[in-house]
Amino acid sequence: MFSLAKTLAASLVLSGLYDSVQAQYYKVDTKEAIKTTASTLAYDLMLLYEGNKTGQIPGILPGPPSENKGNYYWWQGGAMMGTYIDYWHLTGDTSYNDVVMQGILHQVGENRDFMPRNHTASLGNDDQGFWGMTAMLAAENKFPDPPADKPQWLALAQAVWATQADPSRHDSYCNGGMRWQIPFSNAGYDYKNTIANGCFFNIGARLARYTKNETYAKYADETWDWLWNVKYIDHENWLVYDGGRVPFNCTDINKATFSYNAAILTQGAAFMYNYTDGDKKWGDRVDKLLDSMLKNFIRDGAMYELPCEGTPGTCTADMLTFKGYVHRWLSVVAQIVPHTADKILPALAKSAKAAANQCTGRESGRTCGFYWSGGKFVDPSVDKTTGAGEYMSALAAVSSLLIKDANPPITNSTGGTSKGSPNGGFAGGDNGLKIPKPITVADKAGAGILTFMLVFGASGTFFWMGFMV
Repeated sequence: MFSLAKTLAASLVLSGLYDSVQAQYYKVDTKEAIKTTASTLAYDLMLLYEGNKTGQIPGILPGPPSENKGNYYWWQGGAMMGTYIDYWHLTGDTSYNDVVMQGILHQVGENRDFMPRNHTASLGNDDQGFWGMTAMLAAENKFPDPPADKPQWLALAQAVWATQADPSRHDSYCNGGMRWQIPFSNAGYDYKNTIANGCFFNIGARLARYTKNETYAKYADETWDWLWNVKYIDHENWLVYDGGRVPFNCTDINKATFSYNAAILTQGAAFMYNYTDGDKKWGDRVDKLLDSMLKNFIRDGAMYELPCEGTPGTCTADMLTFKGYVHRWLSVVAQIVPHTADKILPALAKSAKAAANQCTGRESGRTCGFYWSGGKFVDPSVDKTTGAGEYMSALAAVSSLLIKDANPPITNSTGGTSKGSPNGGFAGGDNGLKIPKPITVADKAGAGILTFMLVFGASGTFFWMGFMV
């Protein structure tokens, strides 16, 4: 019988994790050392979070940059909450559970679908999707259920899925697919990207497995087919590209290859493989995506963010969090698609060791940077961040070393307790979209000028998107 514990133990030996690292604050050579290191990383990351302080807003990191409030956007708060749910699940440490529950519930929005009106200016389908995936994670990991009068984890995930499945989010441009942004007025509305559709695919695949509702699986299938047909997934090397623009029918593909795009599809495909009881189609997709990821996103044994890492200072605050998602999501793939564990676990073990080895900075001697493969600490100030992304990634990498003792994601039929609602918070009302007014004669007078301005600015916008999420 397959033994996840034996595979991880062997990978730890091969990667040298049982050799103590001298002159190093963080240790990852034993289970207890891993827990201690993860605990310290979790503590230091929480120091950068202000949402649990009087007068501050629960659930978000300081930001957004557009308002000169900090380096972080709304969605990164959801990603951070998910990181702490995984931390609790893997270590058993309940220290931050109340903060996490408070943070998530504070951001659910007026319709309990993670579309709070005060974040409309930066509300993308991917932003909403990250919060939805965090709610889904809470249901799958049996994170403590909220009070009965509060929205429940499963219902929140279903609400996000329902709003994104609604026809108002899908149009005929590029033969389907969701746009990056939700409101018409947001920059990037004319861009259809992998991460927005990847979040929808990922949540749908997980809801299909959790609820055994075939509708979720059907939409996941269709989303995968769209991503494949539009060639955001390379048909030969299985690299996953960022997206394309609606005015060009999504044929002007931005070939930036961010690690989280590949990882979110790999995990979603793994859930579909598990849901379909080992359908070869999904198994092949998992294997090919995984092989491509391990080939392209690892340098010197450590996760490496290909589009920006070669030039320190060019990775955005968003990109600085991606390595953590790769560790979190691939560790789950190893659980639910067992034949992948022999590839995934040794790679994650080496990468986690590299992450811990470079957390040697500043006066504490334990501050983490982003550049793991070099083996040396590079101060987060190089990337002009406060370090939350760096800590999130290191915490995820170290915590994931404990996957051998963790229960796999549960379902309704295997002990799940979270209550759902098929339509979630969406009742067919305002779906976050503001329909434009009908065009009048007066409007047409300026159409030529407006078209020129849009076309002129398109190339600059597209270039910028290559370096942003």
